[in-house]
Amino acid sequence: MPKLDYAKAGVDIKEEEKAIKSLANVVKYVRKGFGKPILTSHYAGVIDCGDFGIAITTDGVGSKILVAEAMNKFDTIGIDCVAMNVNDLIAIGAEPLAMVDYIAIEKPDERIMAEIAKGLEEGCRIANITLLGGETATLPGIIKGFDLAGTAIGVVEKDKIITGERVAPGDVIVAIPSSGIHSNGLTLARKVVEMAGMSYHDEFDGKTIGEELLTPTRIYMEVLEIIKSCDIHGLAHITGSGLLKLKRLRDDVRYVIDRPLKPQKIFRLIQDLGEVDEDEMYRTFNMGMGFMIILPESEVEKAVKLCDGTIVGHVDKGKGVYIRDLRLDK
Repeated sequence: MPKLDYAKAGVDIKEEEKAIKSLANVVKYVRKGFGKPILTSHYAGVIDCGDFGIAITTDGVGSKILVAEAMNKFDTIGIDCVAMNVNDLIAIGAEPLAMVDYIAIEKPDERIMAEIAKGLEEGCRIANITLLGGETATLPGIIKGFDLAGTAIGVVEKDKIITGERVAPGDVIVAIPSSGIHSNGLTLARKVVEMAGMSYHDEFDGKTIGEELLTPTRIYMEVLEIIKSCDIHGLAHITGSGLLKLKRLRDDVRYVIDRPLKPQKIFRLIQDLGEVDEDEMYRTFNMGMGFMIILPESEVEKAVKLCDGTIVGHVDKGKGVYIRDLRLDK
């Protein structure tokens, strides 16, 4: 089987970035006064609401849905939908409050909708948010199967928004473990399984490959307590593009992950079956590190007492994102 990467599997991150820029370059109208933007193009946007800011973000479950369909199991992807949005709010220091969901479906199915609802309910419970409502659209001419996405809002004091601008050489990087693949890189993972002639029902590490891939995305609510107790310089929700997400904070420093957490076995299965290069794995997946906190060394002890995080690296002078001595943003 030929070596695989995310682009060959069907998702070219560089082309996606170009497409997003072409959209952003046109949509430039900005509201003034109450409700004006005070943060854009980050994990979440923030609008000015007087004494505080309202943070808004939107995301979906992606092609993890295709694994759910193959397994005929839909009761956890709602957790993923909540997690992908809530974690992005947390990544700028905002407390999640509520969300709405959007389901575009080829043909209404009562059982599938009920299972999706179970996951949404559990995700909302974990995140302590309310699902205010949403929209279901039946689109047989557009959708094959269904798609699930959501939009969430949170609140943050305007002077406590964490953008990453305070990240500086000498800072320490703490990683909190992921629960597995989360909801990113599934296009590559699925392609690998398919080309290896394997099935989602094949046994793997005490369960099936499909069950492992459907493990719900972890919701990092404990980070809110860390924010209250520690001087945090930067937060990163590690999703699509893997550790390159660190560059969203500051791109004029060097991030060195020289003591990465051990990835879950599913990542090495994908890598071995698809002959995926090590740097490509860290550019595509979270590799066992779902959320990162960047803070001064003096704050690390307090932070790790409030979570199951571990020091995995540091910030240095220079530029780039490195996994040990391997540069990812080349």
